[in-house]
Amino acid sequence: MRRHLRVLTINCWSVSEPFEERMAIIRRGLASEAPDVVGFQEVIVRRDGFDQGALLLPDGEFFRVFGAAFRWTDDGTMLPHERDGSGFGNLIGSRWPIVKSEVRPLPGTEHGEPRTVLAVLAQTPAGLLPVLTTHLDYEFHHGRVRERQVLVLEAFTREWAAAGDLPPVLLGDFNARPDSNEMRFLRGLASLDGRSTYFQDAWEVAGRDGAGHTWDNRNRFAAFSWEPDRRIDYVLVGAPDARGRGRVESAHLVFETPVGDVFASDHFGVVADLRL
Repeated sequence: MRRHLRVLTINCWSVSEPFEERMAIIRRGLASEAPDVVGFQEVIVRRDGFDQGALLLPDGEFFRVFGAAFRWTDDGTMLPHERDGSGFGNLIGSRWPIVKSEVRPLPGTEHGEPRTVLAVLAQTPAGLLPVLTTHLDYEFHHGRVRERQVLVLEAFTREWAAAGDLPPVLLGDFNARPDSNEMRFLRGLASLDGRSTYFQDAWEVAGRDGAGHTWDNRNRFAAFSWEPDRRIDYVLVGAPDARGRGRVESAHLVFETPVGDVFASDHFGVVADLRL
């Protein structure tokens, strides 16, 4: 039986231009990195048949599930996502069959972009693997919102972990630095609302040298926002079980090098290898 599981996460920046070039870079990166499980954020599926997930993960290579958070009208008004699954949201791909999935809304603000978490159970050779991906509120001053979001996120992850055989894997764009209250809570370094928890932060446990910034002004698509460099994209994994399954053994950045002057996204991605 194989001994490792490779996971990858990236915010793929919706359909921002140059779209086709960026999607091609992501596909090549997936072929090179060969992840077993992927989590994408800012994915678009439209009722006219456009499916960004199908461009990212061609049929026959991955099983995939999309979970919408909201949709826009033609005039730019945000509305709840349609029951047909169209909208803006998160995507999980797995090389193994996905036997169950669910989308759960997260707390937000009255006028902010709605956020959700997508969860799946993947049938791996080592047992059922709970995988979740999310995209938290992005406003710098909305730490209080993200604190509420991670409390719901943690409870939902534990719920799905109880249905699995392997430690849960939580992927995503958390829009929060490692020293924020919300990320300290998830990393077992602080409590929120009288609760505490622990997930391995793959970069902290086994990342290569460096700060691991995934929002980096070396990336011209990020630089125009005039925001500071920081690590905001994470691979989080539940504590290893008694057999060491789920132990983070390595982590590195991906998509941090442009092709010409084109980056895959305004974010860099994160790859981690876990023990099975």
